[in-house]
Amino acid sequence: MDADSRTTRIGVTGHIDLTAETAALVAAALGELLADYRPEELAGVSCLAAGADTIFAEAVVAYGARLEVVLPAADYRDRQVAPEHAAAFDRLAGHAASVQVMPHAQAGPAAYEDANAAMLTGCDLLVAVWDGQPPADRGGTAAVVARARALALPVVVVWPEGARRT
Repeated sequence: MDADSRTTRIGVTGHIDLTAETAALVAAALGELLADYRPEELAGVSCLAAGADTIFAEAVVAYGARLEVVLPAADYRDRQVAPEHAAAFDRLAGHAASVQVMPHAQAGPAAYEDANAAMLTGCDLLVAVWDGQPPADRGGTAAVVARARALALPVVVVWPEGARRT
């Protein structure tokens, strides 16, 4: 990397409950988005939740870019990661260049909000895998998009034609 370049940090937020078909569409769209950057100058920031966060993290790793992980709480892996997501979570966490754990013993609304805020810190762009629906809670996708916009952080919404939630 030359002296005039710097790492572009892209954070992600998105739905957990994507259909398998939607997951494939989102993966393709994220691959196209990442292709606009040089891998050595890119860092993807993810909380590694199932669904959009994991699809994004997989795309970042496959592209050869840096993966940074933000976890909501010390117990997140043990108490919140479903058995069917554990292998992907562990593999991606193992690929991460850094893992930041929020200072919460237990995952919950405050921990999720803090993780989302930390994920946004220092990002140049937020990618939102989002169906455009209003916030259901303060830690959900729409709330993260609203927070990013309030911070004047650019947001790219990825919701391919035909995308659906389960």
